[in-house]
Amino acid sequence: MSNSVSRQIFLFRSFVLNRRLDYETLRILESVSVSKDVNSLVEVRSSLREFTRSESLSIIREIAEKPVDQKLLVLEFLVRAFALIGDVESCLAFRYEGLLLRELMSATYGWLRVSYMEWLSFAEHSLDNGFYSIAGKACENALFCLDRDSMSDPKTSELSESVQVIEKIKRLKDRAITLVASFSVQAQAAEYLKSKQMDKSSVPCSLGKGTQHVASTLFRIGIKQRNLRKLHELQSLSKMTDEPYSNQI
Repeated sequence: MSNSVSRQIFLFRSFVLNRRLDYETLRILESVSVSKDVNSLVEVRSSLREFTRSESLSIIREIAEKPVDQKLLVLEFLVRAFALIGDVESCLAFRYEGLLLRELMSATYGWLRVSYMEWLSFAEHSLDNGFYSIAGKACENALFCLDRDSMSDPKTSELSESVQVIEKIKRLKDRAITLVASFSVQAQAAEYLKSKQMDKSSVPCSLGKGTQHVASTLFRIGIKQRNLRKLHELQSLSKMTDEPYSNQI
């Protein structure tokens, strides 16, 4: 690792620890992210990812009582920081946090209102990265926003254009629902194979769900579900080659 990169990393860590969550800090992080020191880039990003994830938890606790505009600025900083580091999961998690916070506060502050396009964009990115249940919820929010906006100002868009957008969102939502259902079947099959291998009776395994979650916690559950799905897929492929299909019924 070059001395220049080491110095930039030191500055970034120092700025974050001192809560300088601004453009200058992001600029330093960007310079590290585009470094030509390829050999150490993976290691550097991994280190920065762990550091930023750890600090983000403290930062979120610290801004709990801050005004909404300050919270949104901090969330935007975290979104951009994780994007530069290449941490897609955390980036989407804090985007989700910010969108829900804006939606929650929009009744009081109208300028915070989230557009259907923002929800649709988030839904597409979530779906592309394997967060199917979150993508489905984002589609529902997009449809709600579209309906709300059309009722408040019917002249904002042509009817035909509105219908096309609604169909696009519904197709995306249906795809997300299908993928969630597909994962459920795969998970059940993998659980069956696991229990059979351990020579124990098969007991359905369910994840407990609380009635209320902050947005980031809900998204973290989505992250765990996606990672679990990938693990089950790999296990199924390897084990089903050794197990006759007839024995799995």
